[in-house]
Amino acid sequence: MKKLLASTALMLALALPAAAQEYTPDPNAKPGGTITITYKDDVATLDPAIGYDWQNWSMIKSLFDGLMDYVPGTTELRPGLAESYEISEDGLTYTFKLRPGVKFHNGREMVAEDVKYSLDRVTLPATLSPGAGFFGSIKGFEAMAGGSATTLEGVTVVDPATVRIELSRPDATFLHVMALNFASVVPKEAVEAAGADFGKQPVGTGAFRLAEWTLGQRLVFEKNADYWREGVPYLDGVVFEVGQEPIVALLRLQNGEVDVPGDGIPPAKFTEVMADPAQAARVVEGGQLHTGYITLNVTQPPFDNVKVRQAVNMAINKERITQIINGRAVPATQPLPPSMPGHAKDYAGYPHDVEKAKALLAEAGFADGFETELYLMNTDPNPRIAQAIQQDLSRIGIRASIQSLAQANVIEAGGNGSAPMVWSGGMAWIADFPDPSNFWGPILGCAGAGEGGWNWSKFCDKELDALATEADSFRDPADPARLAKWSEVYVKAMEQAPWVPVFNEQRYTMKSARMGGEDALYVDPVSIPVNYDYVYVTE
Repeated sequence: MKKLLASTALMLALALPAAAQEYTPDPNAKPGGTITITYKDDVATLDPAIGYDWQNWSMIKSLFDGLMDYVPGTTELRPGLAESYEISEDGLTYTFKLRPGVKFHNGREMVAEDVKYSLDRVTLPATLSPGAGFFGSIKGFEAMAGGSATTLEGVTVVDPATVRIELSRPDATFLHVMALNFASVVPKEAVEAAGADFGKQPVGTGAFRLAEWTLGQRLVFEKNADYWREGVPYLDGVVFEVGQEPIVALLRLQNGEVDVPGDGIPPAKFTEVMADPAQAARVVEGGQLHTGYITLNVTQPPFDNVKVRQAVNMAINKERITQIINGRAVPATQPLPPSMPGHAKDYAGYPHDVEKAKALLAEAGFADGFETELYLMNTDPNPRIAQAIQQDLSRIGIRASIQSLAQANVIEAGGNGSAPMVWSGGMAWIADFPDPSNFWGPILGCAGAGEGGWNWSKFCDKELDALATEADSFRDPADPARLAKWSEVYVKAMEQAPWVPVFNEQRYTMKSARMGGEDALYVDPVSIPVNYDYVYVTE
């Protein structure tokens, strides 16, 4: 994939490699059947411009498509709604040729105007998209963000089947951005008809369409018989049952009533599951570009004081917290996980040092500590991790009350800036694509710090943003100089300590005995937690 991106920036009239185009699904796959997925919490939205949590991410991917896509179970780019594309020699102009005959769920054929409308919509401040910053390299983005324009200057409809996108600078990640959910193509008439309810009444071009949504109970997806990819999806439908406690979901899976527990294996049951050969055989393990962290809202006293934030970093016993999740992680030193290009291998992070943390608090004027709140998602093991964090903070005099809430409520409190501290567990960052830039813009950069953004620390350093922009202006995403610049960005950010990086986690899930398809589809790195389009049932 890196080789592909490095070469395409220098050439004209390129299409993706044949290997990506010729991907063939499992020859043993059988069409038909419906599967059941469980979640503890309801889904906040299915609007691709707004949805940005691991629970709705793969759902949105099955309802919508973008110009680019990924080979199932991998991070290898392949064409999506774009049948082909061309890139200018200077890397600033992308011309996408659309597939003919693609239809929205409402029956209308998709055209280039829909692509432009969708990109304009996601970058309009009024949309409050947490992913708007991803599109910062498109010409005219700053005018959109500043409110002086209502359409992206750099996006042009050449004809009904062709879209040209001009960038203001070379962007090593741009094709990945076009594969993000935020770049999904939506029909203007459906968005305008639904208004604020489009997230509950989604209309896309995806493999499935929404057939039913009973709030607090279940969502039902049904197969899109007119889907443009031949042969998929295999399933007739997917039922998402919400309000299911993870331990109950595990018991139901064992009884054959559930096919995939969406919240994963309850940590309290992990050892028991792995010790039983019959259950262990249903476990799927996969790596992930993940960091779990605590955000510290730098706009709220006392977290507006860097010494307080550094003290919190030193107070947290990360080794102890990894044991709460049965050692399925390693302590984190920085936002980037160790397997991500640009990870600063020589940076050790903040040591666990209670006495030094106390000294820093005293220097900041808080020798007696202070009271604060720690927000977290209410599924296990997050409450137990929060208690460990609470205990660690109490040792340096910080009295943190625990606010254990549903995922949507935590996301809201983080996005609107009312939460002084957030433990990200259950919502922690897993890369949208395998590049260091993906850990910056949405969760540490200025673009993500606005109302509704995913940068819950509200940290905004314009000098670091500029350095990040320089890093992404390279032609080759794997250029060592580019990766060194990204390392510099993250180390300098950690000096200001807007986060406490806690651990980098491995992913485990389970599937019922009747589920078919490669294991990679159940730990798909970009369709987390399951690639519903390509799994199937064997009975």
